[in-house]
Amino acid sequence: MQTLTEDDIAHYLGTHPEFFERHAELLAAVHLSSPHSHRTVSLQERQAEMLREKIRLLEHHIMEMIRHGNDNLAISDKLLRWARDLFLEQDAAKLPELIAQSIQSQFSVPQVAIRVWDVAAAYASGPFTQDVSEDVRIFASSLQTPFCGVNSGFEAARWLEEPTLASSVALLPLRLSGATSQMPAVGLLVLASPDAQRFTSTMGTDFLSRIADLASAALSPLR
Repeated sequence: MQTLTEDDIAHYLGTHPEFFERHAELLAAVHLSSPHSHRTVSLQERQAEMLREKIRLLEHHIMEMIRHGNDNLAISDKLLRWARDLFLEQDAAKLPELIAQSIQSQFSVPQVAIRVWDVAAAYASGPFTQDVSEDVRIFASSLQTPFCGVNSGFEAARWLEEPTLASSVALLPLRLSGATSQMPAVGLLVLASPDAQRFTSTMGTDFLSRIADLASAALSPLR
């Protein structure tokens, strides 16, 4: 004679729900231990507890979705305000400094620096073109996406007002508007923080890439 297993019983009850209609008294007779109160409760009460727990989890997920939605909206508003500031600036020579200052204020980044090269002769002596070595140019061009992580002594970090306070950095290569990541960089944007966890190697870089794209487009008048 074949022995019934728990799986056999569970399969039977799952495929024959009418069983509980014929034996309704079992719903009240079966008692289980509650994980919340450690007391014995009926099957019906245990089911109600499980449903309440599922509802709590769903409410938690909904609140998380709302929070993320609000965070994304706040970031979008900051990005739009930053882009607006760039559009309103009529003096091309002031754009690099404005990009850095606006990022610093809009996104609460402790330190920001920017350098641009291969600009038109009229802007070649600007402060934003200084202290750019060939190594920095090569390094910037090697970045296909923004770099985020610990500041391990990057030369570009020396552009910051207080390089010693740059524990973590984000390095954003700037390329001509419409250029692919395989094209040489024409600038580099440096974001830095004394918090080693502000810019980490595991963080997403999509938003930073958008920042780089907008900054690159805004700098077009310098060419």
